[in-house]
Amino acid sequence: MSDGGEDQTKKPDNPTGAVGDPVTTEGNGKPQGDPVLMMENVDTYYGVIQALRGVSVEIFPGEVVCLLGSNAAGKTTTLKTILGMTPPREGKVYLHGERIDGKKTTDIVSRGITMVPEARRLFARMTVKENLEVGAQLRNDKEGIARDQARVLEIFPRLQERMSQKAGTLSGGEQQMLAMGRALMANPKVLLMDEPSMGLAPILVEQVFNTIKEINERGVTVFLVEQNAHMALEIADRAYVLQTGSVVLADSAKRLLNDPKMQEAYLGEVT
Repeated sequence: MSDGGEDQTKKPDNPTGAVGDPVTTEGNGKPQGDPVLMMENVDTYYGVIQALRGVSVEIFPGEVVCLLGSNAAGKTTTLKTILGMTPPREGKVYLHGERIDGKKTTDIVSRGITMVPEARRLFARMTVKENLEVGAQLRNDKEGIARDQARVLEIFPRLQERMSQKAGTLSGGEQQMLAMGRALMANPKVLLMDEPSMGLAPILVEQVFNTIKEINERGVTVFLVEQNAHMALEIADRAYVLQTGSVVLADSAKRLLNDPKMQEAYLGEVT
């Protein structure tokens, strides 16, 4: 949201990371350059209930960053706040150095960010092809759309075999492929993912995380909300941990994998 007459496009003079110690990546310190996505001291409410409290997050180009926490910690709200679905009451959100808090969701998506929602939320009565086309609805570059559809089908060859099939008749794993493919049809620079492994068999969970790595290697920055903390940290560069709407840990994924507090609280290991 706008703070009165403040310039909406001005970057902060001193961008900050999460609350607490500076965020670092293993061995090299903090990523160089400017963050592609940043939340700065964000408070988000549902009516009178405060869901996020002073949340600050930085995501740099080319990273996989995961957001961890228990149920109702504020993870999905964080993604919705970024996309303008639940605008922050206080604080700022930047994409490519430009403030996006207070803008409409369609405007934010058109600037290069999109989300794979929790539980996939496909159009069950539409075909695979039609669902993919929905992902590109804000675009008008036919050649680019065709190129990106070919790229999606290269990543998810199973979808090529199902193009005329109704989305609602796909298996859970195929539906997750379609949800990810639909998001990629927007040609995002930043991909938000909300619990992509939810409800999937273990072998499919591994496939999903391998696909996230492949998408990232193709140049897409990923901000990942995930209950499977161990798998998420295995593929991530850095991570933030939320508790009751506040960031309580922020570090490289490798260090968090070996953090006793993380092992006890989120990785199912008691030290």
